[in-house]
Amino acid sequence: MASVIGGKALAPKAVVAELSRPGPYPVLRGELALVGLPGAVFTPATGTGLPAVAFAHDWLQPASRYFGLLRHLASWGIVAAAPDTQRSPIGSHRALAHDLRTALGVCSGVRLGGSARGAAVSVDPGKLGLAGHGMGAGSAVLAAAVPAADTQVQAVGEPYWEVGHGVAVQAVATIALTDTKPSAVDAARAVHLPGMHLGFGKDLVSPPAAGADLVEQNWGGESSLRTIKKATHLGLLEGRHWSDILLDGKGEAATRSLVKALLTGFLLHRLNGDGRYAAAFDGPVKGTEVHSA
Repeated sequence: MASVIGGKALAPKAVVAELSRPGPYPVLRGELALVGLPGAVFTPATGTGLPAVAFAHDWLQPASRYFGLLRHLASWGIVAAAPDTQRSPIGSHRALAHDLRTALGVCSGVRLGGSARGAAVSVDPGKLGLAGHGMGAGSAVLAAAVPAADTQVQAVGEPYWEVGHGVAVQAVATIALTDTKPSAVDAARAVHLPGMHLGFGKDLVSPPAAGADLVEQNWGGESSLRTIKKATHLGLLEGRHWSDILLDGKGEAATRSLVKALLTGFLLHRLNGDGRYAAAFDGPVKGTEVHSA
């Protein structure tokens, strides 16, 4: 585990109260398309050796419906990138997983922002995470199941092969996970990393028992499962989109606020070694139920 920074661990209520608000850093937005990958990246205005996370969207959803979440992460010092690919009704889960790894490679291998007169932002390649919502959560698990090595590995129970890549992931967060093809539930056995899984209690698209719960049970590393009791599948999303008529639920300010706090705390703890926010992983939080493996 990374060395702990900061002071005494905060109580769960204090973690949520602090991290549900925007952080202290001004935020800049850039485009991943400049390096050939459609999508957006949000960064603090300045900083070196920062943590970074690649975030994957749900089925049919544009990355723009998560911009508030990505901006929030950046305001707390976390570089946040979101590929805007595989958005068709038959988008490839495995290809989205590949795009997540590519996004992390861009963030950790390129100086972001800056100018001839100003310092650019840099990411520590040892502080990389993956996260996603719905289908994107399953793709994040697939991405994490492939080790950072030039070897070939086979996901448990699936007749396919993936080639190792050049980024080393340190933590994974899933939100209202929907299983994928190949199966994220099976691939979870190959993920030996800290994992935080958030299920939505009123999710009729992917109930926790059919998604997040199964992944957490099969997780190869340390993991926690937290159910946000009143959240629906679309609770995390911002704005409106034509796909809303196909999926159950609606955007919910309370769900977005709670997810922002929990995800920010988990990433600051696991990627940046900040022990003050350890309670985001498995501490008791009002309106949620938590189970740790």
